[in-house]
Amino acid sequence: MKDRSIILGTSLLISSAVVLPTKHLVKEERPDGSNNLSFPSGHTAFAFATAQFMFQEYQDDNFWLSLTGYPFAVFTGIYRTLNDKHWVGDVVAGAGIGILSTEAAYWLFPKVSSLLVNKKTEHLVLMYPFYQDQLFGLGLNLQF
Repeated sequence: MKDRSIILGTSLLISSAVVLPTKHLVKEERPDGSNNLSFPSGHTAFAFATAQFMFQEYQDDNFWLSLTGYPFAVFTGIYRTLNDKHWVGDVVAGAGIGILSTEAAYWLFPKVSSLLVNKKTEHLVLMYPFYQDQLFGLGLNLQF
C-alpha cells in the first residue's frame, strides 16, 4: 500500500508539474471562451495517469481489472470535449501526459522511495476504513 501510494502520488505530481505550467505558457483559449487555459486537459491527464497506474498494478494478476480505468479516462476526455471545455488536441495531449507521468513515476520509484521511507523503521501501524457485505468497519494492521 505504501509503495503504491508513493507511485500514484509521484505520478499525479509529475502530471501537475507538466500540465499547470504548460497551460500558462501556451494560453490556448477554451472552446467556450471562458479563459485561456485549455491546453492540455488536466482532468484527462489525471484520469489517464490513474488508469495507467491501475494497468501497471493489475495487468499480471487480473488483466480485465487492469483495463477498467481506461473507459473512465476516455469518458473524461470525451465529456470535457463535448462540454466545450477542451479541444480534441487538448484531451489527446492530456492523455499522453498522464500515461507518461505514470511510467516516469514507476521509473523514479526506487529513488523517490529511498528519500521518503526510513529503512530503520521496525514497527508499522496501519488503520483503514472498510466496507464489505453491507457492513462498515475499521481495520487495524500492526507489524512488529
